[in-house]
Amino acid sequence: MIRSMTGFARCESRGAWGTLAWELRTVNHRFLDVGLRLPEGLGALEAAVRTRLQKTLARGRVDAWLRFQPAAGGSLCLNTALATELRGLYGELADIWEFEETAFNPWDVLRWPGMVQASGIDTEALEAEVLALLDTALTGLQEAREREGAALTQLLLSRVDAIAGQTAALRDHLPHLEKALRERLQARLHDSAQQVDAGRWEQELLFYLQRQDVAEELDRLDTHLAELRRVLQRREAAGRRLDFLMQELNREANTLASKAGDSQVTFASVELKVLIEQMREQVQNVE
Repeated sequence: MIRSMTGFARCESRGAWGTLAWELRTVNHRFLDVGLRLPEGLGALEAAVRTRLQKTLARGRVDAWLRFQPAAGGSLCLNTALATELRGLYGELADIWEFEETAFNPWDVLRWPGMVQASGIDTEALEAEVLALLDTALTGLQEAREREGAALTQLLLSRVDAIAGQTAALRDHLPHLEKALRERLQARLHDSAQQVDAGRWEQELLFYLQRQDVAEELDRLDTHLAELRRVLQRREAAGRRLDFLMQELNREANTLASKAGDSQVTFASVELKVLIEQMREQVQNVE
């Protein structure tokens, strides 16, 4: 079953260290675009968090917020080991580039990932809980996206059925179209009061029938519809494949319109374009 790119999930966890809360929001986007906010003291987890998001989500704009409220009585402290290491690296860089050292901007230093930590807290246990809670939030997010994907699937399948109905009706109409063309050409020939060789007549008739023959377009439409039904049942990301199929369907509908030999073919081609456009708009929301 396909998944929508639109979804929301929120998970909260409480412990001796305080309260953690993940909030995930996703909307449609051509590629995967991650926006991440982590509180002070947990910035070192950014790489691990991004890796989890990228493994779970294939497309969409993802906004992920982590909120951390330390337990009452807790406080923040400076990671002195990291601060000392950064100061040493800065001194080495000054020696290599031969410039005079200047004072650190304290706010820049404090914004460095992992520089500010919660005192009295088992950092490793807290980081493990952050990632475990993220996994739970991602599970909830995927479930929400799958529920909306199921609704999108039913909507798209209803349009597929409608297109299939139009192609079936056109197939039934093809013999009548050929008969009407024969009668129309015979009437014009009679009005012209000219004698035409029977062989030449059949050649001209065959030429016009070929120009207005839409059987090939109907075959390709049926093939694309079968592929659509198959893709809609897949669990992996299918948005790009569906978008490609929309282009192919639209191409066949345009060719069908250019070959329209009577009002029924013209009406069917217009209906096909309307249905395909409705599908294309919904496909933009599929992961």
